[in-house]
Amino acid sequence: MKDTSLLLLLSSLCCCSTDSARLTVTPSSSQVFRDERVSLRCEDASDGWTVRRNTSIDNRAECEDWGRSAGSSCTISYMHPLDSGVYWCESTEGSTSNTITITVSDRSVILQSPVLPVMEGDDVTLTCRTKMADPPSADFFKDGVSIRNESDGHMTLHHVSRSDEGLYKCRVQGNESAESRLSVSGKPTTTMDPPTADLHLVVLYCISTFLMVSLYRQRATGSDPSVSVVMTPPTHAEQGLDDDYDDVMSAVTTEHQF
Repeated sequence: MKDTSLLLLLSSLCCCSTDSARLTVTPSSSQVFRDERVSLRCEDASDGWTVRRNTSIDNRAECEDWGRSAGSSCTISYMHPLDSGVYWCESTEGSTSNTITITVSDRSVILQSPVLPVMEGDDVTLTCRTKMADPPSADFFKDGVSIRNESDGHMTLHHVSRSDEGLYKCRVQGNESAESRLSVSGKPTTTMDPPTADLHLVVLYCISTFLMVSLYRQRATGSDPSVSVVMTPPTHAEQGLDDDYDDVMSAVTTEHQF
């Protein structure tokens, strides 16, 4: 019974995996000009994932209704302001990815900024784009406050932190872009969270205990019929091993309700 419970625990922890996808967009910008081409892709996705969106004219609409689908990718050849909205990937089972907000602008100026959250400590460049060939001199604003002027239309934020989060826009010759939010995410930690670490310790202890107890019982019962075995009472260490096994399995069984 103990062996069966341990195998059930190990199976539930090791055999199951989750399928996920991440939506990316090209060009990587939360603002695009009218008539610009945009491609969306569900990365790290298995079969059955598709791009959906919510806009002012449709809700949870699949790519086939508003773009050209190719597997888990979707392309809009000529963006229109009515294409502004929230986009995401969704599987046939209902799992969803991150969301991306795209604004299609009729203005003469747009701010090209990262469409996904940037990592804390990275350098980030914001670009003030116009339909002119040469990059213009541009004024940049954060949360409505002017922060600097850049002669080439590119503003780089070095080693961004949470304090750099906010709404950004730019202005060229009196023409302003719409605002876009810059989000900053923390760096992933390399250490496990306490509950995860505790669970791994329990599993490792169960495995080692299972192997040691199995070896002890084989020696005690004599798995080889050609060998005569003299049964002796378990030592204090062996008795303690069995007690530890019972304690661990009791805790694990209580936690997981086997």
